[in-house]
Amino acid sequence: MSDAPSLTVMPFGIPSDAEAAFARYEAIRPRLPVARHAAQSVRVASLEEVADQVDGFLLDAFGVLNVGETAIPGAVARLASLRARGKKLVVLTNAASYTRQQLLAKYHRLGFDFTADEVVASRDVAVARLEGIAGGATWAAISAAGDTFADIPARVLDAVSDPRAFRDADAFLFLSTARWSPVLQRQLQAALQNKPRPLVIANPDLVAPREGGLTLEPGLFGHDLADRLRVEAHWFGKPFPEAFFEGIARTGLAPDRLAMVGDTLHTDVLGGAAAGCRSVLVTDHGLFAGCDTGPFISASGITPDFILGSI
Repeated sequence: MSDAPSLTVMPFGIPSDAEAAFARYEAIRPRLPVARHAAQSVRVASLEEVADQVDGFLLDAFGVLNVGETAIPGAVARLASLRARGKKLVVLTNAASYTRQQLLAKYHRLGFDFTADEVVASRDVAVARLEGIAGGATWAAISAAGDTFADIPARVLDAVSDPRAFRDADAFLFLSTARWSPVLQRQLQAALQNKPRPLVIANPDLVAPREGGLTLEPGLFGHDLADRLRVEAHWFGKPFPEAFFEGIARTGLAPDRLAMVGDTLHTDVLGGAAAGCRSVLVTDHGLFAGCDTGPFISASGITPDFILGSI
């Protein structure tokens, strides 16, 4: 359930690399939260130095703990060290293809020892709010193959395998791009144009780092629809506040005693700062791998409190 479409098989023209992804994030910036940022970043060797200034960490997964299905070298040991120092740890992930239990099983398989209470998935954040958005609705879900929707307390149709869902559903839930295509995107656009309905994006990421490069994620398609239509779009996951509220609550700490650790400026750093947390940008494994992050930080004004290569 992790095979999102790759840039090589879905040539939308953007984003083909970090620079193109950054440009797209900047283009949709008016839809993102507003935050105040550090005047200047401090470069550190590891999270051990940041741990001297905070009591806990909110951790992105892709580009921080793992790349695709592979744990980043040293990440398991680093988190064990932070736990030994009494630091609170919570994973805050936009991986909406998976249920929380599936994510937990994945992290355990990679060697991490998170408990269920230490994983906050944007899928859970979105699902908890569906009834408030469209009470009693039949939802058309855009999902990965094999998703049973057992964790969703609503009537759910599979929008990819059942073409009637575009016509019959009362609202749409975008969970995964694993089976998505330009043809289906056009069908969804036409369906929303002909009959406006709520659209929930449970993964606001535009791209994600995997072993084969960047993959296109639900946020990219959601923003394309928002650009083209007057769609009632609801965004859940980083950088939007509901996911941070949940992650912060799991730690029992005040936001300013936490650091959000991630590989992107517009989701992890921006969202963390907007929630009142410190921020840490990881540069070696995620969106900015192999890039000089200075020009991106200067151009966006999104300045992390700390910058490091790997955690």
